[in-house]
Amino acid sequence: METVMEDEEYNYREVNLPSLIPVVPEPALERETGERRRGRDILIAIDHGPKSKHAFDWALIHFLRLADTIHLVHAVSSVRNDVVYETSQALMEKLAVEAFEVAMVRTQARIVEGDAGKVICKEAERLKPAAVVMGTRGRSLSQSVFQGSVSEYCFHNCKSAPVIIVPGKEAGDESLI
Repeated sequence: METVMEDEEYNYREVNLPSLIPVVPEPALERETGERRRGRDILIAIDHGPKSKHAFDWALIHFLRLADTIHLVHAVSSVRNDVVYETSQALMEKLAVEAFEVAMVRTQARIVEGDAGKVICKEAERLKPAAVVMGTRGRSLSQSVFQGSVSEYCFHNCKSAPVIIVPGKEAGDESLI
């Protein structure tokens, strides 16, 4: 795996999330500390797989707080491919609505072109989130060595705290929510 060059450009497209999510004012948390009142930025790496959805659900239930903002990042081979963009946008819209309904958090989304591990780490450098949450396929050590692993790459290269969610065998493809 190659390291990301600091001056390397990459392509991305912002995702306009649905207007179904109501605009709510900042929560009034007078008794909370300044950091908690301000909220945290949490980056969640997503794709169309069940392990990614499991990690997203886990973050909603166990990790996110009221004033947080989640940043959904999906790495694709080309942001100019309209079919890929529209499919990814539909997924992110669905997740944004779910995030608001379950945890009442704000969501921003970005579809980024490039190698998944590298662009997730690049987005983490840009956002400086409190954590980078992602799922893993649960490959064995030998499979990860031969085929590569995005979560393994991010674990070793992200400057933010990576949180890698490994679903148990009993979880299967079921959602936590």
